[in-house]
Amino acid sequence: MKTLKIAAVTQYVEENIGTFHQKRYDAINKLQLKTILKRKNPYLFKAKSIQTAGEIVKGLTDAFLSSRDETIFGDWLEGLAIFVNQKVYNGWKSGIQGIDLEFDRDNIRYIVSVKSSPNWGNSSQVKKMKSDFVTAKKTLRTSNSKLKIEAVNGCCCGIDNNSDKGEYFKLCGQEFWTFISGNENLYLEIIEPLGNKAKERNEEFHKLYVKTINKFTLQFVNEFCQENGEIDWYKIVKFNSGKENKTKRYFI
Repeated sequence: MKTLKIAAVTQYVEENIGTFHQKRYDAINKLQLKTILKRKNPYLFKAKSIQTAGEIVKGLTDAFLSSRDETIFGDWLEGLAIFVNQKVYNGWKSGIQGIDLEFDRDNIRYIVSVKSSPNWGNSSQVKKMKSDFVTAKKTLRTSNSKLKIEAVNGCCCGIDNNSDKGEYFKLCGQEFWTFISGNENLYLEIIEPLGNKAKERNEEFHKLYVKTINKFTLQFVNEFCQENGEIDWYKIVKFNSGKENKTKRYFI
C-alpha cells in the first residue's frame, strides 16, 4: 500500500473535469425535441394539468439532462476511483463484463462495480450486477482456483448502514473512498477541485440551454399545438405511442 498524495488527485481532477463539462455541452447541443418527446410519458403531463408549451418543453428537457448528467458524472467518477486506487494499491480497469475495478489487498482480489449513488438501479439491475459478480469470480478462478475474491458495489456518495449483502459488500460515500484509497478524508478532499472553472463552464452551458429551450418551444408550438394555441394532446400521444406502420396486429 502506498500513501495517496492529494496533490496528485487534485491535478487529475483539474486536468480531467473538463471532459465532464464538454460531454454535458455536447449532449444538449445534439439533443432533439422529438427524441425526448418519444421517451417521456405524455399521460403524466396531461394528468399534471400542464397547459403551456414552455412547461412541457422545460420539463422534458430538464428530465433528460438530469438523467444524462448522472450518467456522465458517474462515468467520470469511475475514472477518478480507478486513478486513486492505482496510486495506492496498483489497481486496474477490469476487462471483465460488469466489473469496473480490480485490485489486490491482503491476499484478496477485490472486484468492484462502481456506481454514482446508493439508489442506482432497480431490482433487475441489481440482479444483473450479482450475476456479473458470479461470472467474474468463475472467470478469475479459471486461472487460479485458490484465489480469494470479494465482490464490492462501490457507491461514490451516500450511506448504507448494512454493507454486508451476503453475496457482496456495498460501500457508500466515505466508506467507499476510504476502501479504495486508505484515506478516511478523501471523500471531503475531492470536493474542492471539482469546482475549479465550474462557474465559467456552467455559464457556457446555460447559454446553450436557454437557446435550446426557446428553439424547442417554438418547434413544439408549430408541431403540437392547435391554431388557437391549445396543446394538441391527441397529436402528442399519437406521436409518442401510435403505431408507425399500417399493419395492425392485436394481442389478447
